[in-house]
Amino acid sequence: MSFFGEDLEYLRERMVREQLLGRDIKDQNVLNVFRKVPRHLFVDPSMHQDAYGDFPLSIGKGQTISQPYMVALMVQLLKIERDNIVLEIGTGSGYETAILAELAAKVYSIERIESLANKAKKLLDKVGYKNIFIKIGDGTLGWPEFAPFDRVVVTAAAEKVPEPLVEQLKNEGRLVIPLGSRFSQSLTLLEKDRFGKIRQEEICGCAFVPLIGKYGWREPDETRDI
Repeated sequence: MSFFGEDLEYLRERMVREQLLGRDIKDQNVLNVFRKVPRHLFVDPSMHQDAYGDFPLSIGKGQTISQPYMVALMVQLLKIERDNIVLEIGTGSGYETAILAELAAKVYSIERIESLANKAKKLLDKVGYKNIFIKIGDGTLGWPEFAPFDRVVVTAAAEKVPEPLVEQLKNEGRLVIPLGSRFSQSLTLLEKDRFGKIRQEEICGCAFVPLIGKYGWREPDETRDI
């Protein structure tokens, strides 16, 4: 099978039908965006045939592009509205960043690994996104210059929610993050009510790379290319 336009569109539609609709992704806006965004552009060309598979893929530097279902679940939990300003911690390949940008007014994304941030920015600019802003830095500190945020999503695992991210979340905002050990976590939803009180709910088990930073894990060895 050759992997060109029609083949990739078929694989993308099958991904939505089997992996998302076939589970518990029911938000029509989320489903439509996953039909639209070309996931294969965010992985190495040698992985195009696997880009729509039901598993994460390596993007180098010890990082991954998450399983499509997990990305969709996180985005669905955020309940993004068209005028929302979203903070993403962990740009990675830029795929989830693109998904968020299709749904929100603006996306501010922080990536600690310079080469990944630059590659994602170049690709997202090429695709034509004008509402994405990327910086290189410690994501656990958030981005106070543009806070507060309507929604916050963290694409790496922490033992506890970094306090700056809670502080930068608007009242009536939603934050999604994997919480647990380095090797096993629970995807967790935090909701801040209009008085600033936090409600926390565990959604499901998951496994993400560790969140590195002042309010996360210490720097590991795995930032080399793999």
